Amino acid sequence: MRMSDPTVGRHTPMGATLVPGGATFRTWAPNARAVHIVTDHRATDGWSRFTPSSQTLLTPLGDGTWAGFVPGIADGDPYLFWIKGPEGGSEGFKRDPHARELGTHPPFPDCPCLIRPAHAYPWHDTHWRPPPFHQLILYQLHVGVFWGANAAAPHYGKFLDVVARIPYLRALGVTAIQLLPIQEYDDDFGLGYAGLDYFSPEMVYQVEDQAELAQHLGVVNALLAEHGHPPLALADLVSGPNQLKCLIDLCHLNGMAVILDLVFNHAGGGFGDRSLYFYDRQPWGDDNRSLYFTDKGWAGGKVFAYWQAPVRQFLIDNALFFLVEYRADGIRYDEVTVIHEHGGDCFCRDLTATARHVKPEAIQIAEYWKWDRAFPVTPAPEGLGFDAALGDGLRDALRAMLAEASRGADAHVQLDRVARALLPPPGFAAAWRVVQCLENHDVVRWDYDAHAARAPRVPALADPAHPHSWYGRSRARVATALLLCAPGIPMLFMGQEVLEARPWHDDIRFWSQFLIGWDEVEQVRAKRDFLRFVQDLVALRRQHPALAAEGVRVPQVHERDRILVLHRWVEGEGRDVVVVASLNEHALDGYDVTLPWPGPWREVLNSDVYDPFPNVAPVGNCGVVHAAPAPGFAYPFAARMRLPANGVIVLAR
Repeated sequence: MRMSDPTVGRHTPMGATLVPGGATFRTWAPNARAVHIVTDHRATDGWSRFTPSSQTLLTPLGDGTWAGFVPGIADGDPYLFWIKGPEGGSEGFKRDPHARELGTHPPFPDCPCLIRPAHAYPWHDTHWRPPPFHQLILYQLHVGVFWGANAAAPHYGKFLDVVARIPYLRALGVTAIQLLPIQEYDDDFGLGYAGLDYFSPEMVYQVEDQAELAQHLGVVNALLAEHGHPPLALADLVSGPNQLKCLIDLCHLNGMAVILDLVFNHAGGGFGDRSLYFYDRQPWGDDNRSLYFTDKGWAGGKVFAYWQAPVRQFLIDNALFFLVEYRADGIRYDEVTVIHEHGGDCFCRDLTATARHVKPEAIQIAEYWKWDRAFPVTPAPEGLGFDAALGDGLRDALRAMLAEASRGADAHVQLDRVARALLPPPGFAAAWRVVQCLENHDVVRWDYDAHAARAPRVPALADPAHPHSWYGRSRARVATALLLCAPGIPMLFMGQEVLEARPWHDDIRFWSQFLIGWDEVEQVRAKRDFLRFVQDLVALRRQHPALAAEGVRVPQVHERDRILVLHRWVEGEGRDVVVVASLNEHALDGYDVTLPWPGPWREVLNSDVYDPFPNVAPVGNCGVVHAAPAPGFAYPFAARMRLPANGVIVLAR
């Protein structure tokens, strides 16, 4: 080991980096007495024993980090660090917190790290540009259970299984997919929010079997050929990182951004002796000596020590790693509320400012649930500087609307609450800065302890007894239309577009009945028709700029009639769109709807067309209505319309 090599110093990147002739290694262990680099030929008994020597000792750089150069190291070679802690501490193997990939032999958590180059994947997305933030339409999915999961085996779906569904997602029309966390976590099943190895993609999402990988390669190359690109070789997909990069690359080629979900509020649990917990092996007993963490817990793990500059830099580097090396188009930051409550405001400001400087086109979304909802999207120093934040006002109002409507024709439905929720929340500088949804991974997940879903999925909420009945699907259409026509960034949760009524769960070993019933889409007409409805709604949002613009007003609400009118427009341009939503269980004929301008308005969407699709005799207005002067309304004009029961009609000029 040549410690005098000029590639080693404080400029050396953290982790393992391939350089001409070998690789450099650098890690932060400020309280260690010695740090050794262990490569394959020096490990014995399956990475279970090691005898330190001067030949494996890294050099302390005086800033708490240790570094060295090892000649002859190549792509895919395994390694671990061996750290000797201070007096009273421990000694043993540690995985590199910056490792790009983990090996599988021996299995996690005793596995070695694998050296991978930063830029080995042959990207094809040179001309890709993500959509402007206000034009995003998100689709949230869990890689393990979205597609390809097999409860009979059981095994999770893979990154490359999601690749196989790219044509489906492209046809759906969403402009971005949002993956639940994909970093390595303890155990073979999970949401992903208990991450341990922050720079390594989850191993269970990777394909190792060469025959299976060859099958996926055929799908990948067919998608590349659609866009005039040459095929990949099998070797291009062998590494787990390249499989995730391939997914992102092909999403870009098919017009979809990819947003990752990063968890910077805590790591673990499931900490093992080789994890970053007590990384420099200080004496056990006080979690404030665990280096990366404090003694404060969250979600079964430990909150990061934001007061430590190297910890803050580790997390910022992780965000930049995925934005740059993986070409991710944005980040959803999990539970920023927890970061805020544990002294992490300065970290958040540094994080958002640095990421914006490096990649300004990447959206940064905060999950923040305290009373001051605008705080994370307020620019620094008054706020935290995120671009957008999750919202629950419209979600809760629409879900309450469905629950109330499910009680029958005479039940009171609080449409005034929906009307208020359709307006931007106080303190938000722009309406698009709120991410809106009806479902997400938290809301509709099965709860082990309660033996029930946390909350029903949309059709089960709309009609608990018969989710796929006319009542269930028609009410679901109303709620979905209001979501996709509302201000903000709309988000669909996997399966929502096919009227999925089952709660979901990430553990397919015991809950196979909670997997999305994709095979039912072709078999059940109601599901197929609802999918077509959502596809057309998404297309409508993309075709009409007003639906992604700032102009919004609710000029008409009638709770007794169960009618709500939503007006959207582009400031300074017009291009008006009016959404007329009815939860009345009877069709209404000759109903006066207020409109901002006189003359003809085109009927650009009628939900009654989709039940069944194509409904040759929908209740509607033959494609056009005419607005005439009408006193007594919010606007000076009105049109007399036919409104379908539990339906939505969208008008445009």
